[in-house]
Amino acid sequence: MTRVPAPPRSADLSRYDAVLFLRADDALLATLPHAASLRQLFTRTAPRPGTPISVHLPNKTQTLAVIGQPKLATSVFEQHQFAGRAVRETLKAKPQRVLVWGEPRPENNAALEGAVLALLSQSFGLPKFQSNADPKPQDRQLRQIEVVDHGALDLANLTMEANAQNLARWLTALPPNKLDAKGYVRSLRTLARRHGLRFSWLGEKQLRRLGAGAFLAVAAGNARRDAAGIARLSYRPRKSKSTAKPALALVGKGILFDTGGTNLKPHRSMLDMHIDMAGSAVALATIIALAQKRAPVAIDAWLAITENRIGPTAYMPQQVVTAVNGTTIQVIHTDAEGRMALADTLALAGRSGAGIMIDYATLTGAAVYALTERMSALLGNNSKLTNELMQAAAASGERLVAFPLEPDFDSDLESKVADVMQCTVEGKGDQMLAAHFLQRFVPKGRAWAHIDLSAAQRSGGLGLVASDITGFGVRLTLRWFQERFGR
Repeated sequence: MTRVPAPPRSADLSRYDAVLFLRADDALLATLPHAASLRQLFTRTAPRPGTPISVHLPNKTQTLAVIGQPKLATSVFEQHQFAGRAVRETLKAKPQRVLVWGEPRPENNAALEGAVLALLSQSFGLPKFQSNADPKPQDRQLRQIEVVDHGALDLANLTMEANAQNLARWLTALPPNKLDAKGYVRSLRTLARRHGLRFSWLGEKQLRRLGAGAFLAVAAGNARRDAAGIARLSYRPRKSKSTAKPALALVGKGILFDTGGTNLKPHRSMLDMHIDMAGSAVALATIIALAQKRAPVAIDAWLAITENRIGPTAYMPQQVVTAVNGTTIQVIHTDAEGRMALADTLALAGRSGAGIMIDYATLTGAAVYALTERMSALLGNNSKLTNELMQAAAASGERLVAFPLEPDFDSDLESKVADVMQCTVEGKGDQMLAAHFLQRFVPKGRAWAHIDLSAAQRSGGLGLVASDITGFGVRLTLRWFQERFGR
């Protein structure tokens, strides 16, 4: 990706297969090559603000021009949504070289940023395994993006954000027989080595010695004993000790496939449960991006990796298990496995002394019913942290909705036979009760936030992302980190 310091002339446009014009009003339109033709087109079609139109410019190469007027004074999400639509139009012609051109106004920056991110997202291919796949797909791939932005955008940073989000999307989209535990761990080792991260793996034997009964209950139904464990990836800035306490711990739910266990899911609910590891992909992609940015503080990522299978050894309702921090848990529903796996992972991450803990999980259907797949739920025990994450969400176009974490909700999880019930029978407000359960495994006084990834998958895409798998959570966390730690 390169920056074009000055608007190109009419003759220069023939170098591009497509040009994406983002205009805030008629001021930009009047400065464009072929302005008279474009003005006539706009007068004739009268597109609504936020609706892009496409036309071929009158040059020998028939450069495709996609023109749109984003609504002004709207949210970043709406600006990104507009940009995503415009990029979809742009990419229909399979261009190899695209110019993005926006009016140099601060209120237009979000749409311009969204166009760059959308091009990098929508031109990224998710895994396919078709036997008749195009043998030369590179012949029609986007190869060059040039941006007329007058220095308003940090193109290197946007590229890094997009690459991280694409990594999360790629891993989440992989079928369960392509990304099993063994393959995931192998990939983690490779990525850690490539990005200078320390990697360690706590398998079932180590977890049993540690007393991680909540995690091991979920893993009990796996056919193989090497199909579960907790991965730790550690980033340390240069000149810092490898034993330095992390300022931040990112914790991700990595359920590689979720049958529901003994409380078996119906077909429709089980079909896409290979994406139940999206939280781990978000945590992984985020720490890799922060390592690439050479973040100024120590960071850990903890990934709870297992499947939730049905079988004679699978855990059952009414079992009582003991977590690594000594908390006894009464199992109510085996399909509430995510909070069980995260419980021990949060407790172990807390022992590292991390100052801030953030976990990501496709945890509850209640969050989806409350918000649909357009937004994700946020709960936390520290108002400063939750407020910062809400601001980062708004600035990144990845929207969060904060739910309360009031002490009286704890009474709904009181158990007659253990310290706590895993969940309730009814499931009312489960996105909040799940957070209350998880909070028990966060060390007291530690700032913690939980993001329930109801927006991890949305049919038709979300915002600037066109695929069903969204990678939601990566960009908002990177934006938060930049504001909190300055990089």
